[in-house]
Amino acid sequence: MLTDVYEATFEDARGPETTQIHNDGAELRVSLRGVDFVGSDFDGLSPIETHLERARALFTLQHDCLCSCRLQWVMPLAIEYRGEIGTALLAATLDLGDPTPNGGISSEVLALELRTPVGTTRSSGHSGWFEDEMLELEKALAGAAHIRSCITCAYADYSPCGHGLFGSLACFRGVKDEYLRVSDKAGIFAIWQRLTEFVQETYLCEQFRRRVPGSGYRG
Repeated sequence: MLTDVYEATFEDARGPETTQIHNDGAELRVSLRGVDFVGSDFDGLSPIETHLERARALFTLQHDCLCSCRLQWVMPLAIEYRGEIGTALLAATLDLGDPTPNGGISSEVLALELRTPVGTTRSSGHSGWFEDEMLELEKALAGAAHIRSCITCAYADYSPCGHGLFGSLACFRGVKDEYLRVSDKAGIFAIWQRLTEFVQETYLCEQFRRRVPGSGYRG
């Protein structure tokens, strides 16, 4: 998989900074104030080991992950529009709150904006998940266009045990027939060990098939 590069802005109490997020499909990388951060999720970006002490001096961290900040970026997203496949722009704003005594952070708010040929739609920012925010956008398109990515694919599902903000969507394209018979939690657990790989909600492969509402474990 090729590495995608997203133009981004980071801001905390020290001020704003423009940067780029590098995404190879499994790992996210971003450089801020000379510190390199890496992680599989946008809310789990940690400094590389050799930059840890510098990061602790320049940023607010919780469990060595960035917090007390705002991260904004724009990424391409495939859509189907008037029978053709094109590209829309997905703009994301992630606000990460302050460290709390119990080891968490005070808040986490994700808001998405999708810019397409049929106009711009925005998610509510209420869920805290790429899953729900992106599905809000798909619903708001009202059939005028369709998102084509793993989040709307017939072969992708989440674990009943829970998932993170981004990137923990399981793909079952290697066992399509078995997965398409899944309708509940027991069914997804029965084939869980046969998943093909974990994918990001925004990824798209050549085996994409549009999901029918009410199918699989996640519906």
